[in-house]
Amino acid sequence: MSMTDPIADFLTRIRNAAKANHRKVDIPASRMKVTLTKLLLTYGFIKDYLLIRDNKQGIIRIYLKYDENEKCIINGLKRISKPGQRKYVGVDAIPRVYNNIGLAILSTSKGVITDRDARKLAIGGEVLCYVW
Repeated sequence: MSMTDPIADFLTRIRNAAKANHRKVDIPASRMKVTLTKLLLTYGFIKDYLLIRDNKQGIIRIYLKYDENEKCIINGLKRISKPGQRKYVGVDAIPRVYNNIGLAILSTSKGVITDRDARKLAIGGEVLCYVW
């Protein structure tokens, strides 16, 4: 079975693991998914991650972050731009997720970056997902 949207699968695996209170989740690796994972780590949404090499494409093991009440830090993940309907924005239309509490992750000509970095660089791009 072929996967038509690997980013949506990435987000769904994290969302399902968070709802089930799992401490870690394994996801098939790709460069895009590793970049998204690094952004989640940089902005404090996950505790850590580990790249596991195998004879295939590799695995990203993501360690989820929980607060003192055992509630996952990630409250929501939403895929915005889909393979059937891409969503592009200019620098003036970059969305703010929950009044800048969350992140919008964009694919731009400068790479995959957050909405905050895109505003600083004054570039728009494809809105991949929201994280809050």
